[in-house]
Amino acid sequence: MARDDRPYVARDDWSHQARDDWSERAGASGRMGSMTAGTPPSPTEQRETPHRSGFACFVGRPNAGKSTLTNALVGTKVAITSNRPQTTRHTVRGIVHRPDAQLVLVDTPGLHKPRTLLGERLNDVVRTTWAEVDVIGFCLPADQKLGPGDRYIATELAGIKKTPKIAIVTKTDLVESKQLAEQLIAIDRLGTELGFEWAEIVPVSAVGDKQVGLLADLLVPLLPEGPTLYPEGDLTDEPEQVMVAELIREAALEGVRDELPHSIAVVVEEMLPREDRPADRPLLDIHANLYIERPSQKGIIIGPKGRRLKEVGTKSRKHIEALLGTPVFLDLHVKVAKDWQRDPKQLRKLGF
Repeated sequence: MARDDRPYVARDDWSHQARDDWSERAGASGRMGSMTAGTPPSPTEQRETPHRSGFACFVGRPNAGKSTLTNALVGTKVAITSNRPQTTRHTVRGIVHRPDAQLVLVDTPGLHKPRTLLGERLNDVVRTTWAEVDVIGFCLPADQKLGPGDRYIATELAGIKKTPKIAIVTKTDLVESKQLAEQLIAIDRLGTELGFEWAEIVPVSAVGDKQVGLLADLLVPLLPEGPTLYPEGDLTDEPEQVMVAELIREAALEGVRDELPHSIAVVVEEMLPREDRPADRPLLDIHANLYIERPSQKGIIIGPKGRRLKEVGTKSRKHIEALLGTPVFLDLHVKVAKDWQRDPKQLRKLGF
């Protein structure tokens, strides 16, 4: 793809008005970018193209749409999502299989100013991850102006010289074309101010499935040549117990008070097939504990007469059964692990 020193905004189906707004503003600043994504390769060129495989990580502030985008690219749910910040607490790998490439997406926790030992460890996970991947995707929501948190992350990215960086403008379905164009310009200028150039600037909507495929097309050429890393059909390398615990936590996050989401942790203690069940009627017994930090939080999770905990079990069980392909009996208990986010021993026990 031919490139010069001007910004490149990749698109295939975002609105003509947004492109016109971008063109007018970018042209006025002397940094007019190409508005086309290039000509797709012919079948012959595709066959001659070497196979590529590698890792791309999505970074950004909490609740920037990283997990939703990961799920959209993989084509199924591999990372839990919530409108609560800091939902993701560990790296989640989603695998995109293509004839010409295998793209392994690494969804990371949101980088933030830590207030607890857990927060510090989550930030360490992010920094360790982006030091090991082949390309970094910086997710910036279209509906929020760039803030100190975005600049902080971009400043850290500027220190990573060799790894290409793509700016991914998420949640474009939430804004009008003028606001989108202003955000594109602001993101382009942010790279210039910090002394680096974005490999691409890509507006996407994971919820609206707009430009998701184009994003994959732009990530693949930045991967090294190589064979497949995972067997065909694998969509994640997450252990089943971890995915089950995450699905339970996702259900528990719905409708809780603002201060509570960070206090919830889930550990699956046991997953065993029920004995003496006929082969055509299997049942998997899953025993899991939901941990909170204070006794006063216990009633919030359980709810009046246990109704809220029952709702958590019902919602998560449906997703777990879809994930595992078998009927499930889900046994949930709520326990207190006092100030676990600040206690190194408790963090180790809970898998952090």
